[in-house]
Amino acid sequence: MFWKILGAVVLVWLALLLVGALIKALFPILMITLVVFGLYTLYKLVSGGNKTPTKL
Repeated sequence: MFWKILGAVVLVWLALLLVGALIKALFPILMITLVVFGLYTLYKLVSGGNKTPTKL
């Protein structure tokens, strides 16, 4: 029973390590994407964008 609990703890620890590494690696890409999307949205807002009303 002890080994099952220890194995589960080790697996959870490894999973958290992997998720943390992925977040750390992908965080700059996420920030760049958010900045580009924000600039694009701001450009569309200022330039008028699509002035035709959308149909529901």
